[in-house]
Amino acid sequence: GTPVRGGLTYREAHLAMELIADSRIAHSLELTEVNPQLDESKMTAMVAMELICSAMGKVIL
Repeated sequence: GTPVRGGLTYREAHLAMELIADSRIAHSLELTEVNPQLDESKMTAMVAMELICSAMGKVIL
């Protein structure tokens, strides 16, 4: 992905996903802006996968 000024940091994004998981009120999640054709190093896909795992309850710290 491309960092955006004022956007979430890696840790802030994980915290948001962890809070969503803890709330148990989310029934679906849509993660957008992942384009495999532009992700030659697969870094965006890896971060997306990690965020999805956090939203499902995995804690990174």
